[in-house]
Amino acid sequence: MNDFLSPSTTQIAAIERSEIDYMTDRMLAIQSRPGNPEGVEIRNFGSAVAFTSKTMPWPSFNTVKGITDASIEHLEEILDFYRENEAKVQLEIVPSRVGPDFLRKMSESGLYQSGFHCSLAMTPEQGSMTTSEQGSDIERIAIRKLEADEFELYATLHCRGTGLPDNGISHVRSNNEVLHDREGWNFFAAELDGAPAATAVLFEKEGLASLTFAATLPEFRRQGLQRRLLEHRVTEAFSRPNKLVVGQCAFLSQSHRNMEHVGMKLGYIRTAWTSL
Repeated sequence: MNDFLSPSTTQIAAIERSEIDYMTDRMLAIQSRPGNPEGVEIRNFGSAVAFTSKTMPWPSFNTVKGITDASIEHLEEILDFYRENEAKVQLEIVPSRVGPDFLRKMSESGLYQSGFHCSLAMTPEQGSMTTSEQGSDIERIAIRKLEADEFELYATLHCRGTGLPDNGISHVRSNNEVLHDREGWNFFAAELDGAPAATAVLFEKEGLASLTFAATLPEFRRQGLQRRLLEHRVTEAFSRPNKLVVGQCAFLSQSHRNMEHVGMKLGYIRTAWTSL
C-alpha cells in the first residue's frame, strides 16, 4: 500500500524531503561551477539545511529547510551563519514539524512571519488525471525535452516569463545548464504553433518527483501551456517508479488551480519566517 495516499506525517515528511533534495542538488551544481561565482554555501544544522548565495539575494536562495523542534538548539547558529554571509534569512516552517516553543523562540530572535506557500502532491493511485479540455487548441501545443545546447532558450523563457530583465539571461543559463547532465533533472519547452512559449522543470530522486519551476511568456498566457506541461511532467514521473509527485505554488494562484486540475491535492501550507 502507498503510504502517501492520504495526508499524514509520513506524507508531510516526504513532501519536505523532495524540496530539500532538489534544492540541495541544484545548489551543489551551482557551487561546483569554477570558482563558485555565485558564492553558494550550504550548511547543515541537525536536520535543518541552510542555503545561501552572495550574488543571488532572493529568499529562495537564502532559505532554511528541514526545521523541526530539535532545531531550536541550532537557531542562533543558523542566524549567525546568515549574518556572517551578510544575507537575509528565510526559515521555512512546515505544519506538524515544530510546536509553540520553537515559534516563540523565533519571535524572540527577531524573526517574523512573512508569507505562506503551498505544497501539493499526488500518488499514481490518485492520478485520475484528465487531459486539458482545450478543444482543437491542444493540437497547437507541443512539449519536448530541452537539449544540452538549448539553455540560452531556457534562460530566455525563464527570465521573460518571470519578469527578469534580459541582462539576467546569461546568468540563468549558466546556473541551469550545469544541471542538464546531473541525474534526475529534466527540462521541457512548450511550443504553441511552433513558437517556444513556456518552460518547466522536473527533478526526481529516490521515488520522489518535484515540479521545481515553470514559466510562460506573457504573450502566450491563458493558452493552456502550463496545464499541458504539468500533465506531461506528471506522466513522465509516473512512467518511472516514483511514488509521489510534489509541487509548490502561491495559494489560490493559477498554478494552484492547474495543479488541482491535474489531480494534485494540498499537502500543507508552510509559513516563511524572515529576519527584521
